Amino acid sequence: MTAITDAPRGLAGLVVAETSIGDVLGSEGRYHYRGYDAVELASGADFEKAWHLLVLGTLPDADAADRFRERIARLRVLPASVLEFLTHAPPVDPLRGLQTTLPVLAAARGARPLCDLDEAARVEEALAVAAAAPGILAWFRHQSAIAPKPSGRGVVADYLLAVTGHEPDDRAVHALSAYLIATLDHGFNASTFTARVIASTGADMGSCVAGGIGALSGPLHGGAPSRALDTLDAVAAAGHAASRASIERYVRGELASGRRLMGFGHAVYRTADPRARLLRRIAEEFGGPRVELALEYEAVAERLLAEYKPGRDLHTNVEFYAAVVMEQCGIPREMFTPTFAMARIVGWTAHVLEQARDPKIIRPSSRYVG
Repeated sequence: MTAITDAPRGLAGLVVAETSIGDVLGSEGRYHYRGYDAVELASGADFEKAWHLLVLGTLPDADAADRFRERIARLRVLPASVLEFLTHAPPVDPLRGLQTTLPVLAAARGARPLCDLDEAARVEEALAVAAAAPGILAWFRHQSAIAPKPSGRGVVADYLLAVTGHEPDDRAVHALSAYLIATLDHGFNASTFTARVIASTGADMGSCVAGGIGALSGPLHGGAPSRALDTLDAVAAAGHAASRASIERYVRGELASGRRLMGFGHAVYRTADPRARLLRRIAEEFGGPRVELALEYEAVAERLLAEYKPGRDLHTNVEFYAAVVMEQCGIPREMFTPTFAMARIVGWTAHVLEQARDPKIIRPSSRYVG
């Protein structure tokens, strides 16, 4: 009989599997995808190439990248039965709509349990689910057939057009691509681990990703980017945007009341979040009053967090500047978390493929205390 040992609360710091997809080096303030620095990849902003790297395992050359884009373009076309389902679907939050539609997509594709498929078939399912996500999200955003049809500009440009209704400029496409690449994967976070647990049962790809979406929808995980903008709105509405002193009064009031400053602190990083640094640079390229307020707020908040919470070393996390960048790209606030999901689905599918190669089901124990 296997001995049962106690695990740390929340499984914090516990190694539960091996992966070759990426790693988060929290004490060093960096992370990578298959050995490639993730921030450098995001700075280059080629979403399809990064997708190829995570799921197929290599960074493609120009010819391989073109073939991959063509493959994705074919998979982005939704089956007729899925379009029929969407036509009669009730108005719901786009993230919930995507989670609901994935089983329909799986049925339309004749999806089978992962344990019954060979590697090539699993990869095709992984690509199909991720390729369909932008169109499904755009549909639920508008409740109509405004879906990102392949235009030759790539997934990100087509998604921006579908969500905003406007042809995006190159700066917006580059900015959103950088954000999406930077958030494709980030260790064994709650949603990634959820997707892997489901994959260990041999379930189909759609079920694994739907489970990941369920975990991501929680405010403690992926549901908070828009709250950073709510904070900036509150600061501006109170007339605190004029000076550092007035912003300081606002932040001190929040900290003194015990309220959490949204967009600050991270469970892994003990230095500045490298994703936040990247997105801050991108925000600065947009410029304007909103970005200036965000920069001023960050400076004041980090200084006061050091004063109120000494030894914690709290900095902005990815959510703070992600909200600012997505707003600058024209993405409505209610689409922030769904857009995050569009990126993270790529990472989940890579993890699902990796987990599916291990026939051992994930089955931890519990300690009865009743």
